[in-house]
Amino acid sequence: MTPAAEPDVTVLVVTWRARDLLAACLEALRGQTVPHRLLVVDNASTDGTAELLEKYEEARVLRLPRNAGFAGGAAAGLDDVRTPYVALLNDDALPAPGWLAALRAALVADPGLVAATSRLLLASTAAGPAGGAGRVNNAGVLLRPDGYGADRGLGEPDGPPYDVPAEVFGFSGGAALLRTGAVRTAGGFPAPYFLYYEDTDTSWRLRLAGGRIGYVPDAVVRHVHSASADQASASFSFHNERNRLLTLTRCAPAGVAAREVARFPLTTASLAAKRALRRPVPPAPHFRPGLRLCVLASYARLLHQPATHPSAAPAARVGAGPLVDRAPLPTCRPGGRSPPPPESQARTSGPAQASLPAWRSCWASWPGCSRRAGR
Repeated sequence: MTPAAEPDVTVLVVTWRARDLLAACLEALRGQTVPHRLLVVDNASTDGTAELLEKYEEARVLRLPRNAGFAGGAAAGLDDVRTPYVALLNDDALPAPGWLAALRAALVADPGLVAATSRLLLASTAAGPAGGAGRVNNAGVLLRPDGYGADRGLGEPDGPPYDVPAEVFGFSGGAALLRTGAVRTAGGFPAPYFLYYEDTDTSWRLRLAGGRIGYVPDAVVRHVHSASADQASASFSFHNERNRLLTLTRCAPAGVAAREVARFPLTTASLAAKRALRRPVPPAPHFRPGLRLCVLASYARLLHQPATHPSAAPAARVGAGPLVDRAPLPTCRPGGRSPPPPESQARTSGPAQASLPAWRSCWASWPGCSRRAGR
């Protein structure tokens, strides 16, 4: 009798005080059709998560001494992965039985893909694990001209164009499969980010290294959007704004990064002046001058902090040094292709110039990443 092959996928779930959501997620993973290893990173939960995990003998548990956020948890977990593929899955996500098989099949079929992202449906609207009726949460990550990442298809009805495969700018950290070696070579996950933009940043660095990212509509996941984080909170605004600036500084053309970073304090000063003159200012947290000053202070402090989890930083690795590294970036591969537009736009871009810096090809050729794109 031939012994069963060792799993080549590790599913990495980062959790923090979400016991009931985590239980539903782990039960859904038990229904997957592809053998896999399971690694749960517990961010120092105090809600009975440790006791819950004792019931899941298949799970290897990495307990951190403090809450390192999703980015820090993913970075710590990556160091423990020993399989060619690593899947990221939120603890508030419910994957359909064929989720992991669909993502793995996409990467096996196309060696040029370094990541495959899922068809995330809003759990409050999804008719069931197989999708169908409902609304989209994420069908890949888009990049706007100002450097903000955006959920492709957010709130739109589930169906065309989100029922066909596409190449997208980035993957969603909520449910995606990545080539472990490619992520490590690109520098791993940016642990100092704590929350938000770790997937946009990692996607961008994977693309700079010559990789491509695909959207797999057959990989269906129901997602309880923002179940563990309030997107109207000051914490969300702080991490969202700071990490956007860090991602631009790490990945964007120098001119674009300088423009957007300079714009932030100017807008902050304008908002402070309006408040001083008692003029109306929107109530959202990211319009508060005090919060914005905290963003700038934290951004400046993190510029030279190591970008990855301390135990996951082998030498001579892109991004393993300071969070911002202005070393020469890799060039596009001869004969390679610039990133094509989303599937909803029926056209593809031409071959990239071998001598063109990778960041310039990435920024200029992807719709939505340049002012010429008209967005």
